[in-house]
Amino acid sequence: MKAAVVTSDKTVEVKDKDIRAIRSGEALVDVEFCGVCHTDLHVKNADFGDKTGVTLGHEGIGVVREVADDVTSLKVGDRVSIAWFFEGCGHCEYCVNGRETLCREVKNAGYSVDGAMAEHCIVTADYAVKVPDGLDPAAASSVTCAGVTTYKAIKESKIKPGQWIAIYGLGRLGNLALQYAKNVFNAKVVAIDVNDTQLDFAREVGADLILNPTKENAEQVMQEKIGGAHAAIVTAVAKSAFNSAIDCVRAGGVVVAVGLPPEAMDLSIPRLVLDGIEVVGSLVGTREDLREAFDFAAEGLVVPKVEKRPIEDINDIFDEMIEGKFKGRMVIDMNM
Repeated sequence: MKAAVVTSDKTVEVKDKDIRAIRSGEALVDVEFCGVCHTDLHVKNADFGDKTGVTLGHEGIGVVREVADDVTSLKVGDRVSIAWFFEGCGHCEYCVNGRETLCREVKNAGYSVDGAMAEHCIVTADYAVKVPDGLDPAAASSVTCAGVTTYKAIKESKIKPGQWIAIYGLGRLGNLALQYAKNVFNAKVVAIDVNDTQLDFAREVGADLILNPTKENAEQVMQEKIGGAHAAIVTAVAKSAFNSAIDCVRAGGVVVAVGLPPEAMDLSIPRLVLDGIEVVGSLVGTREDLREAFDFAAEGLVVPKVEKRPIEDINDIFDEMIEGKFKGRMVIDMNM
């Protein structure tokens, strides 16, 4: 089968790769679409360790071709996800208490196991979430990672209807975070980005306040105009965005870290203590989070902006990603 495979020189080679027979508890999926995520770029570049030989992709959507004899959760013909949270151990404190993505024995698609940037993919059947009828599979691929990641982050922020939430970074994750915040959680949204093109897109999808921190003091504006945000989601990968988020929230505010910059953020301990500021990390989402995120997208409350590309474009897509040349999500179409 054709697959996008990480090489030892930190590029991706599209090559023929054998796929083994399925085992107990597994299903074979014919991949239709696979989104391209910034995490794929990290994996390619060995930022999380050498992953030479692994098939990339954790924003996969495909149709079940075959199931093992003992599988009851899926059947042939089901459309399912191949997500970053590929499998947990199923018995640790995190798996049994609704925090399965923190499992210490977790397997991740396109990282510790072969992912969905291929014509076929093997999944653990009980961890492949079904895609609702009526949800476009190319759009669903974006929900599989970017959508569920931002949806879960907003849940972690404890935002309530009518409250203000600041979203730092309106790129591939942020534009979906904005839509979930506005259309699902009924929050008022401040969009913060250094890229005016991204801010124009944020305005189109309903941001209530637009700020470019290279042109104005974003945290000062928020404190003066709205009394500070009740919560902030940081999808940007810059230390400055995290520092600004701390200063933009009001007393009792919650800052949720999603992006993964290499630097450490600055924290004023007196500010955290005296103003009761919470800083939390949010890692993708559970299977239940993904089911919910899919359902809201199927209802039309969230509409991912996607552009379909052939798998042979993968290295060009990574170059464009680094250069910030596109809005929305690039999606590999395995039929192109």
